[in-house]
Amino acid sequence: MHVTIEQAEKAIAAARQKALALGTQMCIAVVDSGGVLKAFHRMDDAWVGSVDISIKKAKTAVFFGMPTGQIGKLSQPGGPLYGIEHSNDGLVTFPGGLPIVDKDGVMIGAVGVSGSSVENDHAVASAGVATLGVAELPEHPWRT
Repeated sequence: MHVTIEQAEKAIAAARQKALALGTQMCIAVVDSGGVLKAFHRMDDAWVGSVDISIKKAKTAVFFGMPTGQIGKLSQPGGPLYGIEHSNDGLVTFPGGLPIVDKDGVMIGAVGVSGSSVENDHAVASAGVATLGVAELPEHPWRT
């Protein structure tokens, strides 16, 4: 199952509202469960470089079924996923990418956000995912 266009648009609208509340301009991407772009929004004056980063954050989250910030912790030198950002035509392993999980616990896509601090990126992505009222991620052996 994939995230629907209605869900993607709802997530983008909620994420955009959070970005406005934070006073920042963001690029917001939603990918389906295969990592294919479903919907995208670039706010006025958002950095051009954030287009690619937001999409890669969403892809990273869906490819590995966990928030990009968690992958970042695992990919530090000496970590079990060190170097992973060089796979899959480039991944982004800092906060701002979150999987979207449906009410049955099935991952249906992901949201990726870029354009501000990683704390703001994560908060904006969280707002997008939260608006869908989806389940928490199931346990995964790599999660900390």
